[in-house]
Amino acid sequence: NQIDLLKPVIDDSGSDSAMLDNVLELLVHSGRSLPHAIAMLAPEAWEMLPDTPENRARRDFYAYHATLMEPWDGPAALVFSDGRTVGITLDRNGLRPMRYHQTADGLLVAGSEAGFAHLPEEKIIKKGRLGPGQMLLLDTASGTVLDDTAIKNKLAHQADYGDWLRKITVPLPPQPADRFDLPPDVSRQQTAFGYTAEELTVVLRPMAATGAEPIGSMGDDTPIAVLSRVDRPLHHYFKQRFAQVTNPPIDPLREKSGMSLKVMLGRRENILLDGAHRAAQIVLDSPILRPTEFRALQNLCATRPDFHSETLSATFPVAEGADGLRIGLERLTAQAEAAVRAADTRAAILLLSDRAIDADTAPIPILLAVGAVHHRLIKTGLRSLTSIVVETGAVHDVHHLATLIGYGAEAVHPYLALATAAKLASDGKLKQVSPVQAAENLVRALKKGLLKIMSKAGISTLDSYCGAQIFESIGLGHDVIDRCFSGTPANFGGVSLAQLAETVLQRHRTAFGASGPRLESPGWFKFKRGGEYHGFNPQVVKTLHRAVKNESAADYKHFSALTRRQNDADTAATPIDGLSIQSDRQPISIDEVEPVSEILRRFSTAAISHGAISAEAHRTLAIAMNRLGGMSNSGEGGEDPARFGTEANSAIKQVASGRFGVTPAYLMAAKELQIKMAQGSKPGEGGHLPGHKVTAEIAALRHSTPGVGLISPPPHHDIYSIEDLAQLIF
Repeated sequence: NQIDLLKPVIDDSGSDSAMLDNVLELLVHSGRSLPHAIAMLAPEAWEMLPDTPENRARRDFYAYHATLMEPWDGPAALVFSDGRTVGITLDRNGLRPMRYHQTADGLLVAGSEAGFAHLPEEKIIKKGRLGPGQMLLLDTASGTVLDDTAIKNKLAHQADYGDWLRKITVPLPPQPADRFDLPPDVSRQQTAFGYTAEELTVVLRPMAATGAEPIGSMGDDTPIAVLSRVDRPLHHYFKQRFAQVTNPPIDPLREKSGMSLKVMLGRRENILLDGAHRAAQIVLDSPILRPTEFRALQNLCATRPDFHSETLSATFPVAEGADGLRIGLERLTAQAEAAVRAADTRAAILLLSDRAIDADTAPIPILLAVGAVHHRLIKTGLRSLTSIVVETGAVHDVHHLATLIGYGAEAVHPYLALATAAKLASDGKLKQVSPVQAAENLVRALKKGLLKIMSKAGISTLDSYCGAQIFESIGLGHDVIDRCFSGTPANFGGVSLAQLAETVLQRHRTAFGASGPRLESPGWFKFKRGGEYHGFNPQVVKTLHRAVKNESAADYKHFSALTRRQNDADTAATPIDGLSIQSDRQPISIDEVEPVSEILRRFSTAAISHGAISAEAHRTLAIAMNRLGGMSNSGEGGEDPARFGTEANSAIKQVASGRFGVTPAYLMAAKELQIKMAQGSKPGEGGHLPGHKVTAEIAALRHSTPGVGLISPPPHHDIYSIEDLAQLIF
């Protein structure tokens, strides 16, 4: 096969830019022009172009190429050349700057910074900056400069992309509002799929009531999943990776116009070929399928041979015991491969369903199923020939949905979560919300949450997020990673496939046992006696209060011991809790150690704002650290100017994305400035101070309005590159 001579297309050892260049070179050598290939790889936010006659050809051009390839997403300013044509372009959000100057003597100069080149003003005939998704080209042979409109119009009219598009795309027909006939065994299913009473109250009920995720305080003082005292769902073992400066987050509110949840189902064929003689694709506006949409998809697949689907059961017989999970995964992946290979009925869509659970059948954790099928098809070279759609009862929070899509699911029908939302309404637990509206609110909340999670990684389109697996695993064994999540960083090892199977079977026994189903309340969100361990549990807090009240060194040592948790299996919460210092060296003389006063100069408090804590606590921290010779950190909420120049002044002043309270006087009162790029407890997410906490005092310090909630954006809106950060510093 001659195409094998091109492989591998991408050099995995290269940088992101090098990988982009690998694919760009392939597209250009296949016959596409350089601007054509660039427009495929880094398209503008074409979905937001008005659907007018003058824009239709342009929209059709991008919509057609979206059936071939997802955008190479992320804040980027690209400079490209093939030896004759030189061009510059920005990605769809245009967050990186790109300025240019054209001179009368034929010079075109482009760069990210103002003043990057000293040019006589009288020679400049044109200057400007690119907007989001815009492109500028110079043909060095003819000396012709083409602006964005000319380039895009030329590309859009080089073929009848609208005609091609109509022949190869099929929108899912609009569906009426769902009616819910609630199954009688919702509680049994919830138990089998690991729902908890706590999640119903804290997570699902607010989403079903308001159409948004609930607002909670930052941080988590419970153990990571592998060290948990209670059963944790599989997706808790995954954390999304994050790179604040090199791939900064996007503000999903401000940049909403550049974000898209659109997804396509069906075969994706050879990207080197153009034309209408390609496999058709189903266009979805969102990866979250309501019941009527899921049924409409099934009906469409049944009536169109080119959308033939195979439904594969993501379950295993309880009688097979713990080994049944491994056997079930092997059976499922073999069935998936066979369905895609079948010469007569090649499946363009694989429906993975865990709906068929009963007293004798347990669910395969759907994330395991998706990951195993996804990677089996990649290894066999079949992945682009089919789409994975999931019908599952396991999804009941946004993170689980994100992991499924991140590991390859193009669409998800969370049937049990939707039924649960409807049941909350029918049981009267949601004020003035009907069952249909409750389910619709849940869908809205999942969409918003998915956009927020994508934006943390600087990704704007679902197509780019799907299958990207930008997660790391903490606590899963290598047998699980190798089988289902190949390529995922997993440095610690941990829970095996057999152990995961035991957890599934235990939930199944609880759901279908003689005593009937019951939803546990494990204490993930709030301390519960006998439940999950919390670092700041009542014993720790009371011990600290006692130490302060009694000014007792013994009580403080007790408090310190409670918070260290070293080598204590009952209280270990992170990997560091299993470490202790060991040395084979003799201790040095105390005379060789720096004096306490010098050591204390390096001490500083964590940044915490006046607003997160009271004025009294904030002031006391500053006074204490100043007296010790260390430094307190103001946090992002500003500081009372009356404290400047006194021992109550915070030596470190923080500059965060909201710039609340940042004034010249505030900055001048600092010994050290801290630019907060991200918070470890919620990287890429920003912050939210609810309106009821914005008192007159807080509003005055933050130069805002009392009673109005304050949002700290995920990024600094003037920092989208290392150069931007350098500018802010200097």
